[in-house]
Amino acid sequence: MKKRIGIIGNERSTYDEKDQHTYYFSYTPRDFIQGFLRANSLPVILPVGIVEDAVAYIEQIDVLVLAGGQDIDPKYFHQARHPLLGEVFEARDEFELALIKEAVKQGKSIVGVCRGMQVLNVAFGGTLYQDTSLTDYTLKHVQSPISLEHPTHDVTIKETSLLRQFLPETYKVNSYHHQFVDQVANHFTVTAHTTDGAIEAIESTYYGNTIIGVQWHPEQSCHTHPLDQEFFKYIVENL
Repeated sequence: MKKRIGIIGNERSTYDEKDQHTYYFSYTPRDFIQGFLRANSLPVILPVGIVEDAVAYIEQIDVLVLAGGQDIDPKYFHQARHPLLGEVFEARDEFELALIKEAVKQGKSIVGVCRGMQVLNVAFGGTLYQDTSLTDYTLKHVQSPISLEHPTHDVTIKETSLLRQFLPETYKVNSYHHQFVDQVANHFTVTAHTTDGAIEAIESTYYGNTIIGVQWHPEQSCHTHPLDQEFFKYIVENL
């Protein structure tokens, strides 16, 4: 049976001028779906739902994947909102935190990408920098207008990390984020960082399951860079 990969969804709306109606959508980036399909798994989109249903959702999947998206409400790491905080989606924050808690209870592995890594850090007691301006980092971490298909800066990956099972010590990644992991959650290890010191990956096996977070976007480049597709293969075959 194919492994079931539960990918947390997001929401957006669009207004149709013709019929003057607003339509609402639950979605996840297609590149996540394609990456997991190529890895011979069964990707499942988990729409933002009610916290009480987290148990049932996690029971239906083998691995939980937290994708990118909005900023995380800083109330979850005991900070006031900074003026440069971006859009937040509190219902998604609450639902993802419930899914993470339940995945740990059920012993299911968790993978976080970009925002997903940041949510993981917050869920286990870590904090975030709410904006690049609050750091001393010098690299261009929002690489626009360069497409995310094209990696733009190097990360150094720790030799003993899970990531090193399929990635080299120095690897070039793409980058699109203005928030960063600050204080790392207890029982997590920093397993990749940039030349300017930004944390690019965290891992933990302390809670009885495997938890991996990466700050870059392998889903955006996995169709053009084989080692980024290995990210999806590793999740399916090893977690």
